This record gives sequence, structure tokens and C-alpha cells, in this order.
Amino acid sequence: MKLWAVFCGLLLPAGTRAQYLPQAMTLNMGEEVTYDVYFKWGLLMSRAGEGKLTLMPSVYGGKSVSKYRMTFQTGRFFDSIFAMRDTIDCYYAPDYALLHSSKRINEGGFYLIDELTFSYPQPEQTSVHCLQYTPERVRIDTAVSVASGYVFDMLGAVFFLRTLDWTCLDAGAVFPSTVAVGRELIPISYRYAGEATVEKDGTQYRTHHFFIDIHDKAFSQSKSAAEVWVGKDENHLPVKVRSKLKIGYAEIHYKSSARLKAPLRCRRKE
Repeated sequence: MKLWAVFCGLLLPAGTRAQYLPQAMTLNMGEEVTYDVYFKWGLLMSRAGEGKLTLMPSVYGGKSVSKYRMTFQTGRFFDSIFAMRDTIDCYYAPDYALLHSSKRINEGGFYLIDELTFSYPQPEQTSVHCLQYTPERVRIDTAVSVASGYVFDMLGAVFFLRTLDWTCLDAGAVFPSTVAVGRELIPISYRYAGEATVEKDGTQYRTHHFFIDIHDKAFSQSKSAAEVWVGKDENHLPVKVRSKLKIGYAEIHYKSSARLKAPLRCRRKE
């Protein structure tokens, strides 16, 4: 299981385009959030590396857009076993429609670029041009289409979860979407489990708790394949993600942040 996939593995829209987000974007331009990533086997929990989420202004197709970026790199111990330096960029139009995703993988000397270009030929239809290549050859060059509902890359799915309107959430609510990975279209569903408090290193966070059903063979089971806890304040930050692997778990924990939209009111120290 790729660590970048674990790190990301985080409604019908209003309006006429399938990719409109449920509410106005909750992020602040320039936001930067850092996470610690762990592998857990039994009682052993080892830090695997560090991930970052950032939002910045950018240009795509000659127009001003927003770029949501995820970076991940393994720590010193894991570098000696299998070094990873991965980046995913998502480009959003001013109306927050996802335009393009670029994933650049550098893992153990293996290099891969995975590009997804999104278009919307009909009000409830999303088309995705999938281009995947290495320095040596093109591996995938095809197009796929979904008739209705949300379609994202893996990082866009995390962005989507942050835009849900907390005032309308009821325990048991389900939010389906589709994630494009390579040429595959993977159905996922967020299931809202209610409010919860999570703790890390003596700090507690008030959160909204979601289960994620992921119908993909990379996960040991599809139902409740992952869980995510999103901070209960104006920032809507994921503060913890837990994913079941074929052996053990992967966990992602909030570490620090800068230039948030609002104070991190979901956090409270004992």
C-alpha cells in the first residue's frame, strides 16, 4: 500500500456542474499543514515520514487558479529501506471546479508521473483524461467518464471532505463519490459517525468522525477501510487518519500549521 494513497485517503452538488463543492471553500490562501505519518504493527508504532498540505495561488491554462498540494517524504529510518519523495498538485478554478491533478512519484529510484485532466461536457457528467508515464514510456493514455456525482483524484477527495457543511450533518449520513487512480474509477463513500474527541501527546481535538468505504483491492477490506477525524472549527482540518492495511495500520496525525483561516479552536491541551 503506497503511503501517499494512505495520506490522501481523505452529495450531489448545488449548481450545474458536477464538481461544485458543497459550500464555500473553508481554506485560507497560503495555508500550510504538517502531519506525521506512522505504520503500526501490533503494539509497535513507527514513524514513517512527514506529509504537508498547502494551498497557494497558481496559473493553469493561462488563468489564475488555486493549487492544493500534498507532499510526502519518508523519515531517516525508512529512507534507508525505501526512500519516497511524492507530490500531488490539484488545480481548482475560481468556482472550485477541479481542473487538473498531477502526481509525481519518486520511490526507491522509480519515477512516475500520473496526470488527470477534468472536463465537464454535460451538467452532471465528468470526463477525465488519464495520462501516466515514466521517463522511458507512456503507460496510460485514455479517457474515462462518469455520468453523475463527484469525481476527484485522491487529494481532491480530501479537499471535498473539508468542504462539507457541518450544520447539516446527521449521524449515519453518507456522501458518495468516485476517485480516479490511473485509468481506474474507484467508488468511495464517507459515512458520518458523529462527533468524537481524539488525543495525541496530551492534546485533545474535538472532531467530526467519518468512516470511509473504499472499493479497491489495495485495502484489506472495503467497508470501513479508513477513518478520518476532521477538526470541529472553521478550518475543517483533518487531524487524524487511520487506514487498515493488509498487515497492520497506517496512521496520520496533525503536527503543526501556519496561516490558517481561523484559530485552531478544536484543539485543547490537558
